[in-house]
Amino acid sequence: MKELLDMFLTFARIGGLTFGGGYAMLPMLQKEVVEHRHWATEDELMDYYAVGQCTPGVIAVNTATFIGYRQRGVIGAIAATLGVVFPSIVIITIIAAFISNFAEMPAVMNAFAGIRVCVVVLILNAVLKLMKKGVVDKPTAVIAVLVFLGSVLTDLSPAVFVVLSGVAGILLKNVGGKEAKA
Repeated sequence: MKELLDMFLTFARIGGLTFGGGYAMLPMLQKEVVEHRHWATEDELMDYYAVGQCTPGVIAVNTATFIGYRQRGVIGAIAATLGVVFPSIVIITIIAAFISNFAEMPAVMNAFAGIRVCVVVLILNAVLKLMKKGVVDKPTAVIAVLVFLGSVLTDLSPAVFVVLSGVAGILLKNVGGKEAKA
C-alpha cells in the first residue's frame, strides 16, 4: 500500500507542477522515474513516451499508466494514472470557477506568456536529452531529420512517423548489419 501511495504522490507532484502538457513533463519524469525512483531506465521511458504518443489519450497519462503497470500491475497503473490527473482536475475546477473574472487582467496574461516561454525551454531541454540517446549514428540522424521535416511539412499523424521510423530502423539494421544500441 505504501508503494502505491508513493506512486500516486509522485505522479501527483509531476502532474501538479508541470505546465504545458506531456512534453513539458518529460524532464520531471526523467528525474523522478529514472533517476530517483528507478522505476524505468531512460530507454524504457523513451519507449513509453513513444508508445504513449501514438496511443489514444494524453501522453502524460499514457506514460504514467505504463510505468505504474510495469511496477505494480493494474493497481499500479490505476494509482499512477489517478496521481497524474488528480492535480489537473483540482486546478481546472478552481480556475473554471474564477477565470472569467481574471483572464483579461494584464498581470494574468503576462504570467501565462512567461509560462509558455518556460514550457518551450523545458521541452527543448527534454528533446536534447532524448536526442543524445536516440540519434547515435548516421542512419538514426537521417531518420531524425526526415521525421522532423515530415512533421513540419505535412499534417501526418505522429503514429505514422513512429511506424515508418520503426520500419526504417529494421531495414537499415538488416541492410547495414548493425544492431541498435540497447
